[in-house]
Formats: sequence, structure tokens, C-alpha cells
Amino acid sequence: MRVLVTGGAGFIGSNLVHVLVGQHEVGVIDDLSTGHAENLHPSAWGRTMDILDERFPAAVAEFGPDAVVHLAAQSSVPRSITDPVRDWAVNVDGTRTVAAAAAAAGATRVLSASSAAVYGEPAEVPLGECSDTAPVNPYGSSKLAAEKALADELAGTGVDFASFRFSNVYGPRQDAAGEGGVVAIFCAELAAGRTPVIYGSGEQTRDFIYVGDVVAAIIASLEFTGTLSEAEPCGPAYNISTGEEVSVTDLANALRPVAGFYAPFEIARERAGDVLRSSLDSRKARAVFGWQPRVTLEAGLGPTYRWFARL
Repeated sequence: MRVLVTGGAGFIGSNLVHVLVGQHEVGVIDDLSTGHAENLHPSAWGRTMDILDERFPAAVAEFGPDAVVHLAAQSSVPRSITDPVRDWAVNVDGTRTVAAAAAAAGATRVLSASSAAVYGEPAEVPLGECSDTAPVNPYGSSKLAAEKALADELAGTGVDFASFRFSNVYGPRQDAAGEGGVVAIFCAELAAGRTPVIYGSGEQTRDFIYVGDVVAAIIASLEFTGTLSEAEPCGPAYNISTGEEVSVTDLANALRPVAGFYAPFEIARERAGDVLRSSLDSRKARAVFGWQPRVTLEAGLGPTYRWFARL
């Protein structure tokens, strides 16, 4: 199988590419705005290019993918608030462009990264794919619109597709200064000998999923022989998550023995656009293409911290 990964020099993308190489023919398109050249696999075909570049469709056609995994995105909630126009352009217009280019190049499946942010502030958790979507920040709104853009662009083309609503992904190669979530930020601060900051009460919860589990979900869905876009409930939407709520305070406490840090964390006022609770039910992915998360938070924090500390 020929698999093209947009954003293949980024956090999730590079972890995916390094597993795919050797199993499939792999191509990467990344503009290196948030990805890193050192993440690129030497055996993967590659082009340095923005997905909004007018040359992008020709580059996709040049590689000729059987499947496209679309991970390139504007993934910072704070940046989506300060520059919502760019956020929309990359996440919505970019997704539409990727879908159209994939179909024109003869791909038969497109997997696109969405986010738990599409749900907004839930009344109860864990959330299923059919739960109400009410984003509370521009990033969540753009990711929800990107799901519709993907479906609209590929309707009637015969190209199968899915939008993967990732919960809070963490692991090696994450960039604490870019798309990094709280795990990456805490690890980077601790590895540098600085005291991490908890914004808000620390009781806000997230559903932390290790990047290796996310990679396994993508590969399982690439190899699935059925139709992803028509599976019930709620068609092409799939939660990729653990279904477990972990508070930021509990995360901090879990990191203490890993990093050998036992002093108090700093506390600061909560940030605009942050939801209080988040947890996603991923049973649909297990039922449709046989994936389930396997790495516990305790098991995943070790290799993540060691990567940041370069131990």
C-alpha cells in the first residue's frame, strides 16, 4: 500500500511514518512550520510544502497514494483564538484541498485528524460519537467544520473516509512549544529543571492517550477491509481515546516519581477556551476495526519524559 501522510514531520505524523516504513511505501508532505526536519524518515518520499500551496495537488498525484492520512493542521487552541482566520484556512480549507487532491490522485481512503475539541464543554462524560458538538474555541469549530468539508468533498467519489477525534495525545517527539498539550509542557519544564504551571484549579480533566496507541489505530483503520464512512453510529466519526478522565493534578502527581520532582507546582489563573472536563468513549473503533488503547498513563509517561530529558 502507498500511504501519504500530511504533517509527517510532526508529532503524530513522524511516529506514524516510522512505523509504516518497512510495511508500506510511505510519502510525507510537510511545510515544517511546526514539524521538524530531524523527524523525517530517510526512506520516505517527501516534499516540503504547505497543504494550501497551489502545487499541492500535483505533489499528491506525483506520489500516487492508495491512502492519505491527513495530520497537517493548526493545532494550538491559543493560536486559534489570536488568529482564527489562519486556523480556519489551514484546518477547513486545507482539509478540503487534501480530500480533493487525494480523490483526484486515485486514493481509495482518507483518514483525517479531528479532535475532542469538537464536543466543547460536555454535560457528562465519556462522550460518544453522536454526542452534541458545541465547540468553545475557534480550534474546535474549525475541526468540526473540517469534518464536514471532508465528507462534502468526498461524497459520491467512492473514496472511503473517516475523521478521527483524538483525545489528548502525548508521547515522544511532541513539541511543547507548538501543538504540545499539558503532558509535553510538564515534561519539558521538569526536564529543564523548571517548576511547571497548572492553570486553573487543576481539577479540569483530560483523556490522555499515548501516541503509540494512536499510531496503532491509524494502521488498523488503513488495513480495515470494510467501509469506515458508513459505520454506525454516526458514520465517519471515530473517537480515538482511552475513555478515562484524569485531572491535571493527578497527571502532575503521576509525573513526580518519573521526573523525581516533589516540590509544589505553580498555580495560575485558568486560560480562555479551556474546557473543564473531557473524556471520549472509543468503543466504536473497537467494534468496527478492532482497535483499543493498550498503554496506561503510567506506562506512557516514562518514555515520554525520557524523550524530553534525552535520557
